[in-house]
Amino acid sequence: MASAAAFLQRAVELTAEPGPRAGRALAAAQASLLAGALDAAAGLLATAAAGPLDELQQARAGLLRGQIAFASSMGGDAPALLVKAAQQLEPLDAALARQTYLDAWNAAMYAGQFAGAGSLHEAARAARSAPPPASAPQPSDLLLDGLAVLVIEGRVPAAPLLRRAARVFAEGEITVEEGLRWGWLATVVAVTVWEEEYWRAIVARLLQSVREAGLLVDLPIWVQSVAITEILRGDFAAAASLIAEAEAIAAATGSGFARYAAVFLAGLRGAEAEAWPLIEAVITDSRAAGQGLGVQWSQWVAAILYNSLGRYEQALAEAHQAAGQAPELNISGWALPELIEAASRSGQSGLAADALGRLAETAGTAQTDWGPGIYARCRALLSDGQDAEGFYREAVGRLSRTGFRPELARAHLLYGEWLRREGRRADARAQLRTAHEMFDAIGMLAFAERARRELQATGEHVRRRTVDTRDQLTPQEAQIARLARSGLSNPQIAAQLFLSPRTVQYHLAKVFTKLEISSRRELERALPDGASAAPSG
Repeated sequence: MASAAAFLQRAVELTAEPGPRAGRALAAAQASLLAGALDAAAGLLATAAAGPLDELQQARAGLLRGQIAFASSMGGDAPALLVKAAQQLEPLDAALARQTYLDAWNAAMYAGQFAGAGSLHEAARAARSAPPPASAPQPSDLLLDGLAVLVIEGRVPAAPLLRRAARVFAEGEITVEEGLRWGWLATVVAVTVWEEEYWRAIVARLLQSVREAGLLVDLPIWVQSVAITEILRGDFAAAASLIAEAEAIAAATGSGFARYAAVFLAGLRGAEAEAWPLIEAVITDSRAAGQGLGVQWSQWVAAILYNSLGRYEQALAEAHQAAGQAPELNISGWALPELIEAASRSGQSGLAADALGRLAETAGTAQTDWGPGIYARCRALLSDGQDAEGFYREAVGRLSRTGFRPELARAHLLYGEWLRREGRRADARAQLRTAHEMFDAIGMLAFAERARRELQATGEHVRRRTVDTRDQLTPQEAQIARLARSGLSNPQIAAQLFLSPRTVQYHLAKVFTKLEISSRRELERALPDGASAAPSG
């Protein structure tokens, strides 16, 4: 894509006639955007806008203007620009107009509370009024119809449409172009209906496609997406390595994105001194960029952090804010379990019950164990006696059939805490010991400490975790070690991470020292799996 952009930009420079020059500048701007050269794209768009452009080209220029605004900050300016471009395109190119409404929906999702006239509801209403597909619905049409129904009518009527769209992107015969352009929204719909396997399949498929196409403007998003799935599965080492890669690419391209994966990882680790400054920084940066999703995400993570520390009133305040925004989106649904736990522990049973009712509707659309497992865990918190025990057992059973180890560990912890309060100390020890071992292995330090304190209250002594040498790898060192372990040479690692081979060698030397090894061949033994190496930072 970078080569195509350079070729087209050279064509613009060599074209003197105004009409062809404007058309080629428009094509060069599009290629530059996809290659991550945002300043060049904006300059070429200005050249194209100087014209002359026909009506369709003017509409395409409006679309590109919105796309550049979104890629630059993912903030509040892009949604309204994209809705306007879609409306201009409707009489000229109906299929492109529908695709542009999807761009607008995506931009509105990121802008959140800062979207203004380009809100999710505005984008959804405009999309519903657009002409239907002229032929058989394409994957993008399935997405648009499902997302519009989600916003306007709710989760229950939208669920079959969303599940069908997610399945097409996860398993269907879609083109590379369709995957690259709409795959991110496909992950949104997969998560909305609690389809873990569809979600993981889509992000893995799209990350490979983005790498192969050299779409640097999109690469940080997809690397982060994979990192988030690794965090949810409890592989903090792999996640930290991917985060380091995403940040290197973003720095090289100048693209603006909130550090969703980094703040999530810090929150689940539970070291307040590390996590809270990052949460505050992401909230500040997201507000400045007009990126409401970053604010909401950080508030959800803050709620997890405070629940892990047992500071339930603070957790309740953060969860209440996160759950109250954009109820159509998965983050508000993910914030509900934090709200329920914090409210139940703060004596606010009415607030917890209201949130449980919302979660019942959200999880009720699931056909997997993920959503119902979370719901059972939360319902147990608000139940007594045999009912509570039944729901705790259901939560453990369901979540053990998912890949989400942190959620399963939390079910064991809550079950153990309840058993201890019921006076069943031996049963409590079994659950709390399992929770402590899982948290410790994953690297969820605050939750591990909470489990340790509960174990001590049952009369069992548990040592605090000591920091292993391999825990001291920085994210960049861990990323380089992971790539070297996979067989990549120093030049190949350098190209992927935007470093010099000399810098890669420098970091590898530090890795060898910290892991007490002397060659690349020993990395497999020193880093046998993600759980054994959870890099800091």
